[in-house]
Amino acid sequence: MKPIPTGARGSYSLRVESRHLANTFKDSILPPVFSTPYLILIMENAALNAVRDYLEEGESAVGTRVDVRHLVATPVGREVVGRAEVTGTDGRRIFFRVWATDGAEEIGVGTHERTVVNVARLIERMTQKYGPEPSA
Repeated sequence: MKPIPTGARGSYSLRVESRHLANTFKDSILPPVFSTPYLILIMENAALNAVRDYLEEGESAVGTRVDVRHLVATPVGREVVGRAEVTGTDGRRIFFRVWATDGAEEIGVGTHERTVVNVARLIERMTQKYGPEPSA
């Protein structure tokens, strides 16, 4: 891993479709609004995009902590943009400020943490622990 500067930023956008709604994704009794798990997904992807250029070949950064407040309901058709800014690092751990907007207002805010991993080593450890991946 190359040094990751404080202030590095990334973004990720998603147009809200019916499959992203709380009443489709989680429980039909919920209102037809953008679900919190998808809000977190765009924030996590924004964070990964913020550090992608600093990762070495064979490395990735996996999410290890999320603390997010979902502030505003968002309907189908809106473009949601998640953004992330590196606030610090500690060894392989990377800390972010994350937020999202829907074109009109801020819909979510929080913090996020990712850890840099060697992908091959992670897969090897999982295989040792759980055995080979079953065939489809």
